[in-house]
Amino acid sequence: MRGAARLLAFAAVPLLALGLTAVSAMAQMLDFSDLKGWEQDDHRAALSTFLDTCSLLEDPDWEPICKLAPDAMASPAAARSFFELLFRPVIVGEPPALFTGYYEPELPGSAVRTPRYAYPLYARPPELRDGQQWLDRGAIESSGALRGRGLEIVWLEDPVEVFFLQVQGSGRVRLPNGQVVRVGYAGRNGHPYRSVGQELVRRGILGAHSVSAQGIKAWVRANPTLGAEMLHHNPSFVFFRRLPDLPPEKGPIGAMGRSITTMRTLAVDPAYTPLGAPVWLEKAGRNPINRLMVAQDTGGAIKGPQRADIFFGTGPQAGEDAGTVKDGGRMVLLLPIERAFAALETD
Repeated sequence: MRGAARLLAFAAVPLLALGLTAVSAMAQMLDFSDLKGWEQDDHRAALSTFLDTCSLLEDPDWEPICKLAPDAMASPAAARSFFELLFRPVIVGEPPALFTGYYEPELPGSAVRTPRYAYPLYARPPELRDGQQWLDRGAIESSGALRGRGLEIVWLEDPVEVFFLQVQGSGRVRLPNGQVVRVGYAGRNGHPYRSVGQELVRRGILGAHSVSAQGIKAWVRANPTLGAEMLHHNPSFVFFRRLPDLPPEKGPIGAMGRSITTMRTLAVDPAYTPLGAPVWLEKAGRNPINRLMVAQDTGGAIKGPQRADIFFGTGPQAGEDAGTVKDGGRMVLLLPIERAFAALETD
């Protein structure tokens, strides 16, 4: 494991000591000099993103940190000192990590059904309760259980894009008159997320090293009948809501109820990574990334301590960039000092 020469301490500690719910992973504390590229990052940009959700952190460990954070925006040097003085880097779980990407699609659509725009995004049905397992994707799409109930928000021209917008959880739909409708996550049908890409690899249709969002879309469109069946392999179905008050320059709404930030927000598993916490990311692969990000979102496919989804932004280029990411590396939590050392003392 990297950084062993400057390791401060190691402890096989339960995550409950970190204030988390999962107990199977272990924690290792590092020094900031162990973080590859730490000195070169824009810590002020990371602090700005951290401040977006800092007021939502209710644990006593975070309260004094969030009070001091605005003053640290005075300069890049002050921002870096803020993190180095008030946090300690902690690895939870065992690298290598798995990093993927997500984005906010922008798609053409219509407020009413037309021959071109025939595939709806649905609002959440009023009878659906949180945690309830409702009809699965196949049943919803084949039975027409939602049809004609006035739950259609907008209509898209491609069922594949409907599926992938559900995977992303938010999007922008540009109507023929130029108006843009922002939609965000409103709930799901209670079924677990199952990867269509992994199923295509299992069946030998796509290679493990070549599967990507672009590759899946192309295959489904080229094989519409079998492709529809393959999309039903994922029983999870996402419902949306309109976001009429979200300014166009702001990112989509994340799991903390605030806008997320391009290349500074991560979707994580909150059982291992506390929402709102800074996370140092070291992504390997074709386009390496070493930067400080903030855990502000979640996702159905994001499970485990060394697992994260990087938010790449809005639009087609962001989709191209996000769709090809499937890289290793490691993610390092930045925890308040008292919480980090308390974890070590419990060993």
